[in-house]
Amino acid sequence: MNASRDVSTFRPTDRFSDRVENYIKYRPGYPAGVLALMREEMALTPSSVVADIGSGTGLLTRMFLQNGNAVYGVEPNREMREAGERLLEEFPSFKSVEGTAEATNLDGASVDFVTAGQAFHWFDVPRARREFQRILRPGGRVVLVWNNRAASPTPFLADYERLLVEFGNDYQQVSAGYAHEESLRALFTGGYEQKVFDNRQLLNHESLRGRLLSCSYVPLEADPRHGPMLERLREIFDAHQRDGRVSMDYDTQIFYGVISDE
Repeated sequence: MNASRDVSTFRPTDRFSDRVENYIKYRPGYPAGVLALMREEMALTPSSVVADIGSGTGLLTRMFLQNGNAVYGVEPNREMREAGERLLEEFPSFKSVEGTAEATNLDGASVDFVTAGQAFHWFDVPRARREFQRILRPGGRVVLVWNNRAASPTPFLADYERLLVEFGNDYQQVSAGYAHEESLRALFTGGYEQKVFDNRQLLNHESLRGRLLSCSYVPLEADPRHGPMLERLREIFDAHQRDGRVSMDYDTQIFYGVISDE
């Protein structure tokens, strides 16, 4: 990675190409409450067909496959898509699709749910909305999920946030787009509902390092800020670890609704 690169010109579909292995190993999964919510309030059954948009390495996709669903994993990034294909090859009901939120390459009225985990903030909302309307069956729902660091931060999380602000390339710009109300209202013009679940990772120093380096906005090895960033991470870990672990606490946010006709 070139330290002088203008990250504003770095396409969202390319951002994770050199972070796949860390993403696989160190990104958190999603709590079981997500599936329970969808069963209880959205009539999810094992026969429901799901299009997981920006499916990446398959963290959210796997939950639906284990529930018995047929899932289209729609992913534009080749490296992430191939990792998902490798990790989910045991599931015959999984189909990997090269596509984007705005052009999924799926048939019209072919799915019951459109989902996105850690991905909606990269979408062109008006175009994605039209595409979701096209591929959803009548009454189908859109479900957006994020693992966001807890809103009430611990001292460790507060120090970690300061590290991201100091060293992140476009961290504040990217994070400001998570669950952005204007974007949500533009998608769910008839309104939406939301739920929050607790989630947590217990991380040793190696896994904390990998978790950091899985983020698209942090400098990698070729950047002169990479070494100082990791030194600061070590200081933060040493200051807050208990029994060799720190707790990365998340609020798992779910936003869901139907895409109404305009």
